[in-house]
Amino acid sequence: MPHHVQREIRYNFEYERRIRACFIGAGGHAYRNVYPAFRYAPIDLVGVCDLNLDRASQFARLFGGERAYTDHHEMLEKEKPDLVFLVTAYHPDGRVQATGLALDALAAGAHVWMEKPTAASLAEIDALDAASANAGRMVMTGLKKTFFPTIEKLRDLIDSDEFGPLTSINVRYPQSLPPLGERSNLVKMQSFLDHIYHPAAILHYLGGPIERVSYEWEGRNGATVTNIRFRSGAIGTLHFTAGQSGASLFERVEIIGEGANAIVDNGSRLTVYRRASLPSYGRAASFIQPDEHAALIYEPEHSLGQLYNNNLFYLGYVPEILHLTDAILSGGEITKGTLGVAREIMKLFEFYRHTDAGVVATL
Repeated sequence: MPHHVQREIRYNFEYERRIRACFIGAGGHAYRNVYPAFRYAPIDLVGVCDLNLDRASQFARLFGGERAYTDHHEMLEKEKPDLVFLVTAYHPDGRVQATGLALDALAAGAHVWMEKPTAASLAEIDALDAASANAGRMVMTGLKKTFFPTIEKLRDLIDSDEFGPLTSINVRYPQSLPPLGERSNLVKMQSFLDHIYHPAAILHYLGGPIERVSYEWEGRNGATVTNIRFRSGAIGTLHFTAGQSGASLFERVEIIGEGANAIVDNGSRLTVYRRASLPSYGRAASFIQPDEHAALIYEPEHSLGQLYNNNLFYLGYVPEILHLTDAILSGGEITKGTLGVAREIMKLFEFYRHTDAGVVATL
């Protein structure tokens, strides 16, 4: 089955079966991108929890939650949800608040959807994995970029005979890496931990597990270029473009197959360069290739009130939630955003945290 499948969306009120859910966290990101996604998912929001009761009450009123709480233990005990959503912040020492909250939700018998980052160490992810297995409940991290229609289409290209298997990949993302001497401090690594999940999720989704890595670091702004060898044999680079203009192209992904390549710019514009030979050098009078070799360009139009024009869809928020709710209702398992993928991302984070520039490391 292809990774990118056109799906006709059902609205929340059209589902005959809905999942009893609670939400911990009432911040700006959740307000913009997660709560609104419930309009298109089989979710009954029965409880909202935040340390600020007034904020929790307002969110419950706005998004159809039945009750508001300040104590998540009380909410879990009273509401007995089947699914808990977590969008929270960091502890003062830089650890991820959602990690412990996910353990509490699992202990209460609920599945978990949590915004990235999953945790701040491999040991914490292993603890979550053990708790998930013990409870018989799933934990999904919101790796939204693996649900972009454009990125799913790249995965389908890699699997196609016309494109050929992945031979190399480049992911560009604007992020700064602190100096090595500061990386033992999780607070100073907080931004990097928060954002590495995005490009690392794409690398794993398209290239698979990484075998070895090394990087070069630029001290003025923390930019890095990382060389990657995947276990599949493919190679790649991860370019953290710290220092770029705020008016610049934000991010780019390019994959190379065998005689073909494809580029995704800013997550929403996909150009596929199909197999074609260069025109005869010094003799070609036109740059126009035959139609069967011409590039394919995919990008959304913005003149219609279609769901695909909404960032909840083309940035992956609704599809990732549906991936989990589909699995819960069908009794199946998730295949994206798993703790196994989160563990691979955390291995890359710990490599940057503990390894100096120029050193080749095996992951």
